[in-house]
Amino acid sequence: MKLENIGLAVLLVLSSFTISADIIEEVTGLQKTWAKVNYTMVGDAQEEKFEELVKQADEVIAEYPNAAEGFIWRGIIKSSFAGAKGGLGAMSLAKASKSDLEQAIVLNGEALAGSAFTSLGTLYFKVPGWPIGFGDDVKAKEFLEKALTINPDGIDSNYFYASFLSEDEQYSEAEKHLLKAQNAAPRPERELADKGRHDEINKLLSVVVNEQKQKTSTSLF
Repeated sequence: MKLENIGLAVLLVLSSFTISADIIEEVTGLQKTWAKVNYTMVGDAQEEKFEELVKQADEVIAEYPNAAEGFIWRGIIKSSFAGAKGGLGAMSLAKASKSDLEQAIVLNGEALAGSAFTSLGTLYFKVPGWPIGFGDDVKAKEFLEKALTINPDGIDSNYFYASFLSEDEQYSEAEKHLLKAQNAAPRPERELADKGRHDEINKLLSVVVNEQKQKTSTSLF
C-alpha cells in the first residue's frame, strides 16, 4: 500500500472514531434527561419535557443521520412519551417510535447492546393489535429474544423479556429473567435510570412471586 493511502486510511479511522465519540456524548445527554423526565416527573410537565426531548433527538439525528444510536434514543423517547400521553394520541407516537427503531436496526442492530430489538419487542407486546394498532406477540417474542442473544446479561433485555413472559403468565421463566436483571452490572453514568429500572424489577418480581404462590396453592385443592 502506498504511503498516501496508509495516511488516508488512518485519517478515515480517526474520523470515524471522532464521530463515534461525539454521538455517544450526545446520546449520554439524551439518556440522562430521559431518566429524569421518565422517573421523576408526571402529568403535563412530563409530557412537555418529552416533547422537548424529541426535538433534541431530532437535532442529534440531523447531525448524525447514519448513527443507529440517535434513532434508538428517539424511538425510546417517543415510546415513553406515548406511555405518558395515553389514549388515541399515543398511537401516532408509538408508530413513530417503531419506525425509528426499525431504522436503527437497519443501520446497526447491535448498537447500544441491541437496545433497538429490546424496545421494538416491547412496543409489539404493549401496543394493541389490529385494527387499533400493530401489536403482535409473535413478533414481540422474536425481537426480545434477539435482544437477549446480543445482551444476555443486560438489565433491560432481561427485564422487558420478563415483562412479556409475565403477561403471558409464564411466571417461573419471568422470575428467572427478573433475578438476572437484578444482578446486571451497573451502567456507567446511568445511576438514575438503573434505580428506576430496579424499582420496576422489584415491583414486577413481587407480582410474579405472588402469582406463582397462588398457582401452587390452587393446585393443592
